[in-house]
Amino acid sequence: MFDIGFLELLIIGVVGLLVLGPERLPKAARTAGLWIGRIKRSVAGMQREISAQLEAEELRQKLKEQERKLDDSVNQAKRSAEQAKRSVESIADTPNKGNGGQADSTGAQSASAGQRLDDAVDSAARASSSSASASTLSPASAPSDDTASSEHKDSATR
Repeated sequence: MFDIGFLELLIIGVVGLLVLGPERLPKAARTAGLWIGRIKRSVAGMQREISAQLEAEELRQKLKEQERKLDDSVNQAKRSAEQAKRSVESIADTPNKGNGGQADSTGAQSASAGQRLDDAVDSAARASSSSASASTLSPASAPSDDTASSEHKDSATR
């Protein structure tokens, strides 16, 4: 941390001995050591908190990216289902010339296929909205390091 060599420590010790005297110097050295230890622990604690916050933010960004990818894939599936529905509807709307009664049965089959496609699109939309809402992470739902360490301390004291 500090670039202090032996010569600097010797000079500080001699000046401290002259200023404080031999009776108060050990007590002052202990007090200084305690303060330095407290400062080091505080700095280490702040570094841990900062790194935990950075990791949490990274996880939030990854989660948002995954949610965006999921939404994109669901939207793509919706579009392809709607295109298939339109193609089925266009087939059902075009009259089959020269087939006679066969055109009516083809139209009924196309209509039921269109209904099934509508149902598939609706279920995909519901699945998309439910999975998107379930995958969001709120900071309140994520356990913090403080609560985990306090629970560990409580269990250790029992």
